Amino acid sequence: MSDFPNYETVIGLEVHVQLSTASKAYASDSTDFGASPNTLVSPITLGHPGTLPKANTAVVESAVQLGLACGCTIREHNLYARKNYFYADLPKGYQITQDTTPICTGGGVNIRLSDGSERIIRLTRIHMEEDTGKSLHDLDPFHTLIDLNRAGVPLLEIVSEADFRSGEEAYQYLSEVRKLVRYLDISDGNMEEGSLRCDVNISVRPVGQERFGTKVEVKNMNSFRNVQKAIDFETERQITAIRNGQTIAQETRMFDAAKGATILMRTKEDAHDYRYFIEPDLPPVVVTQEAVARIQVELPELPQARWERYQKELQLSDYDASLLTENRATADFFESLVQSGCTPKSAANWVMGPVRSWLNERALHVEDFPLTVTALAALISLVEAGTVSYSAGQQRLFPALVEQPHASPADLAQALGIVQQKDAGALEVHVDAVLADWPDKVAEYRAGKKGLIGLFMGEVMKRSGGSADPKTTTALLRSKLD
Repeated sequence: MSDFPNYETVIGLEVHVQLSTASKAYASDSTDFGASPNTLVSPITLGHPGTLPKANTAVVESAVQLGLACGCTIREHNLYARKNYFYADLPKGYQITQDTTPICTGGGVNIRLSDGSERIIRLTRIHMEEDTGKSLHDLDPFHTLIDLNRAGVPLLEIVSEADFRSGEEAYQYLSEVRKLVRYLDISDGNMEEGSLRCDVNISVRPVGQERFGTKVEVKNMNSFRNVQKAIDFETERQITAIRNGQTIAQETRMFDAAKGATILMRTKEDAHDYRYFIEPDLPPVVVTQEAVARIQVELPELPQARWERYQKELQLSDYDASLLTENRATADFFESLVQSGCTPKSAANWVMGPVRSWLNERALHVEDFPLTVTALAALISLVEAGTVSYSAGQQRLFPALVEQPHASPADLAQALGIVQQKDAGALEVHVDAVLADWPDKVAEYRAGKKGLIGLFMGEVMKRSGGSADPKTTTALLRSKLD
């Protein structure tokens, strides 16, 4: 941080991605979000004696997908492990996870910072595990309530190296991870609903020191911005404490968004406290090279590759390419417009302009847009051909077409009277009337105030109902004024 030039912040992230499988990691219970409390449970989820878990193959495939997308090495022989600890919302008394044999190792995630620079954040591992239930502390004034619907929901834990040096880097990394899991369609990445959760390990050290400082883990963050705020706060807290001669304790803290501060939860456990051992009720999972090769072929084009292609092949700006690739469905919609004959720049302008505004006003996604690619492409073609002006197309034709999505854009433009008039004879009537109404401005124009051409153009547009062709009108005005 700029306020502490003699210190360096060292940050590692543990990101938990909740997978969008139909059933849980080791049981057939549904994973639907928002069901009534404790309705999506079974004896297996509850850990009843005599029940046995069974690994969900969709979880394994999702892990391989994400690992390949991040350039990880995929482990062939995978063991499950028990992580033992007691929480009220952990009905079995242990969590099925992976310990010494994570399914993915190495790899990294490329991030772009606000100054245009790029960095690769290295990954330590990605492993499979199950979620706990949820403790609710604010519904009853005297009791903590437990909802076990989430218990057993499959997770992928992504553990980074301690490569981050700022809150901004962490923010961009989380954005990229969310983008990746959405492109792969393995999670909705909704942090507010708990589909993407993040634990942050933060320490500080004097600049030039190689040894890490004592790390503090921060939990309970429900947005990327809060992660950044928590890192910034904790950095300042630790540096101030060190300057005051205090010792940083290894502990777990939570982030209070209202106060913008971290608060002590408990002292931090070490790995041996969890008494890891091999899960006896699940056989090893073998991921063959053939399976990895199949999944590799089936991967969609990833956001980084699309971003590069949009700039190199489609000649879009960095800004346009970044916005379009933020969401896979948006990028797919844009590319469909280009394949329908729209120029890349026009397609980008319409997708990121009128279409995006319409969706944002209604809190909808591009998948909910009522117009087909064919209909919107036809509208754009009318504008590109000069049949309809961009302003008339955006302000009048587009809203009308959304209300009548099955109508012909060309017929609708005719009905609205916005087809541009290119007949010089018809336009000359409007031009002559405008010049006759503004003799003083005509004199000023001829005296050198050439900018008044805009005034005359606007008046002709008013008289024509916005249908006057700008090029033809401009030529007529100049021929009479100059």
